[in-house]
Amino acid sequence: MELCSVQARKNVQNYILRGEKFLNLGSPGFLLFYSIFLTMLFSFYMFHFSISPIVNFTTNSKEEDAARPNNSLHMIQPQLLIDNNTSDCDLFNGSWVRDQQKSSLYYTNFSCPTIPYSKNCLLNGRPDEDFMHWRWKPDQCMLPRFNANTFLTFVKGKTMAFIGDSLARNHMESLLCLLSSEETPTDIYKDAEDKFRTWIFPRHNFTLMVLRTEFLVFATERVINGSFTGGFDLHLDKINGNWTQHLPNVDYAIFSDGHWFLRPNYLYENDNLIGCVYCGEAGVQDLGPGYAIRRAFQAAFKYINDCEECSGIVVLLRTFSAGQFENGAWNEGGFCNRTRPFAREEVKIGDQDWEFRNIQIEEVERARKDGKKMGNNFEIMDVTRAMLMRADGHPGAYWGNKWMKGYSDCIHWCLPGPIDTWNDFLLEIIRRKFLT
Repeated sequence: MELCSVQARKNVQNYILRGEKFLNLGSPGFLLFYSIFLTMLFSFYMFHFSISPIVNFTTNSKEEDAARPNNSLHMIQPQLLIDNNTSDCDLFNGSWVRDQQKSSLYYTNFSCPTIPYSKNCLLNGRPDEDFMHWRWKPDQCMLPRFNANTFLTFVKGKTMAFIGDSLARNHMESLLCLLSSEETPTDIYKDAEDKFRTWIFPRHNFTLMVLRTEFLVFATERVINGSFTGGFDLHLDKINGNWTQHLPNVDYAIFSDGHWFLRPNYLYENDNLIGCVYCGEAGVQDLGPGYAIRRAFQAAFKYINDCEECSGIVVLLRTFSAGQFENGAWNEGGFCNRTRPFAREEVKIGDQDWEFRNIQIEEVERARKDGKKMGNNFEIMDVTRAMLMRADGHPGAYWGNKWMKGYSDCIHWCLPGPIDTWNDFLLEIIRRKFLT
């Protein structure tokens, strides 16, 4: 249509130039001709723009107005509004579906400089790559993809601490890689054993910490004949102060613990031995790891709710992520060499891993009631079912440990890999619970 209008104007201009040879500019004939020309041009103009697809003056319906984002937080990342049921559906019941956009990885094993060598599975020779190309799909909605800009906007000026065992560290390392695509973090603190680490994102004034504690409570390793045994004395009524001293400065506390309770540990309350876990000692009651896990989380959450300087803290517990060794334990030749996820019906629900998950959920519910009085928020990131399906996502034999060749790592997760979904969950939980 635009090309036609240009040609029409050229034709009229040529006609006028030819007309100047026999029309005087001031004659009545010219003025009449000029008036007709202007009328035709104006009519053409109105006709052209009345049918143009670019201009649309129709008003929005009430439904469209209601669906339109009404604040800046939603406008930052409109894909968060993928599904009308997103804010209501259960994020943690679903299945893994193949991601058809293989180029949509958040990062690669080369693009993120902070990936630990032991989690860089491709660098350590893993030959398959399919484990990186599955996405979690809740049954009733879509789980929005992680967006670093949105996340950093939500947590601007805040401090987030990952508290617990090496899987808490694994989770933090995934988040660090995801956020690095938006802003390069600065490593500002590392203790002598690299158990306590702090990064800062200066442009957003966001601090990311990992606070290592295997048991949450006070523990000392048992020594027999001058040798460490690998078992611990756990004082279930005494909190480990190494991590609690940081709590007054923390806005978001992400908890992860469980695997260290599966050792031959001895349990104490009021400095008295009350039982053990897998000790096999006559006269000492085996209370089981579930008992110890429950008591440790009870003590940790009670400390938080009793801490006046911690008022307003957000506590998020990531549920138990099971080890997935096949054909034996880690020191018995056990391995994990699968290359695709399990289907939901292939996963056994109801064993010890599920017991630990249920205990953790119960303790969060208990702490939530007491926390309301202090303005504290307790939430669950229930990853147990989803991760039971992902035996293909561990480093396995590709963890690059020169001192433990022949052993597989079937507890931690490759980066990139399924663990990145934990941060999809984290962002969506923050958006749902605390920013709406």
